[in-house]
Amino acid sequence: MSAEQTELYSLLVPLQGERLLVPRACVAEVIAFVAPELTDPDRQLPPWFLGFITWNERRLPVASFEAMSGHEAKRRPGRTRIVVFNTLGDTVDGGYYGIITQGFPQLVRVNADVLTAETEKGWEDGQPVICRARMINEFPLIPDMERLETMIAEVCGAKQTA
Repeated sequence: MSAEQTELYSLLVPLQGERLLVPRACVAEVIAFVAPELTDPDRQLPPWFLGFITWNERRLPVASFEAMSGHEAKRRPGRTRIVVFNTLGDTVDGGYYGIITQGFPQLVRVNADVLTAETEKGWEDGQPVICRARMINEFPLIPDMERLETMIAEVCGAKQTA
């Protein structure tokens, strides 16, 4: 097998105290932070759902991964960005959603020599985490992209239209 077939270009996405490891193909764009707005401020929403922004003439739902995972998220002005993710399926209307990050993602090449799964800590049911990985001296989280999309789609419902 060639190196091309055994390596995956990935991004280490900085969060507060954690990093996510995601395939590069999952990310459509990294944009400057824009404060999300709620379309119905009286509606009871989970604390992780921050609202919508306009991106490429679309309504993009924006969430906090930290809050989705049960942690408090604090935005750091100047460093905060929104990573726009491509959806894996058609669960989220429009095909994209945003996650707040604390800086720019770092491009890394991942292969079996540098990546192993840390299986000691399990995650509570319903959290958008598959596992923690060990990547040389990094310990990023591997997000459950399907779960993320499902959680966002449940909050947005059929109201999210372009």
